[in-house]
Amino acid sequence: MRADYGTLAKTIAALTEGETDEVALMATVACELHHADNRFDWTGFYRVTAPGMLKIGPYQGGHGCLTIPFSRGVCGAAARTGEVQIVADVDAFPGHIACASSTRSEIVLPVWNRQDDLIGVLDIDSDRPDAFDAEDAHHLSTILSSTFAR
Repeated sequence: MRADYGTLAKTIAALTEGETDEVALMATVACELHHADNRFDWTGFYRVTAPGMLKIGPYQGGHGCLTIPFSRGVCGAAARTGEVQIVADVDAFPGHIACASSTRSEIVLPVWNRQDDLIGVLDIDSDRPDAFDAEDAHHLSTILSSTFAR
């Protein structure tokens, strides 16, 4: 089952209406995304907690890495460059951090607040190879900007 992004965006908007707490928003978005698509094996946020450092935030799925420096892995690359990372095969990504051995592919998107500050990244892992594409990136980016940068 692939996510119905239109319905998902409306549901998340309704659930988060008026909420400004970033952690509450992250928790709600992670939960709704995770249960909307069976490709999503791990869905969560890593928050910027210090210069050049990400720390695990709200997520759904098995345990994640506790901290990730901007200099390492797919999450670090998204935070460092401010660009969406779509990785079809995590084993082929230089410096990939294997938080879960089941992960085969992932998509990581930077998360910006309304002041255009990077507040974290959304990390979605799949146990399937090549699970994500530009359409996912577009819809997920739209959900993130309408939730966190409104």
